[in-house]
Amino acid sequence: MKKTVLFLICFSILLGAVCQTDSIQPPYKKVPIYPPVRLLNTDSATYYTKANLPKNKPVLLIVFNPDCDHCQHETEALMQNIDKFKNVHIVMASFVTLTAISAFREKYKLGGHKNIVLAQDTHYFLLSFYALRNLPYLAFYNKKKQLISTFEGPMPVEKVLEELKK
Repeated sequence: MKKTVLFLICFSILLGAVCQTDSIQPPYKKVPIYPPVRLLNTDSATYYTKANLPKNKPVLLIVFNPDCDHCQHETEALMQNIDKFKNVHIVMASFVTLTAISAFREKYKLGGHKNIVLAQDTHYFLLSFYALRNLPYLAFYNKKKQLISTFEGPMPVEKVLEELKK
């Protein structure tokens, strides 16, 4: 009898713990629209927000680190296929200094593309919004700025384009 009671108590505690973790979701799953983030532009004076997004264009939000090898390879692949992204607005956000972001922009010649914005997440908002664990982090949004999907780590360009068509 004591074993049965002990088993039921342990089972109840375990069940309660499992149920608690399922209810904890990152904000992007609860609110599947483009995040209300304020990103500091590389001019260090203005901010890039949801209001700055172009109308009727899908958005690819990439969270990256200039020192990350996977982020560098993803950017190289993106630039090799940039003509395929002419109808996509790309926002690249990082937590590092504006100097490092600007150097990354120059290295990969990102500044000459009107559809690419590089900015700094000064308040680490995206870190908690997406519950980031790996970089690069890609978030795909449709023309209405509704979330299509997210992906952690490098992703082949063909698959990136497939996601944006959804």
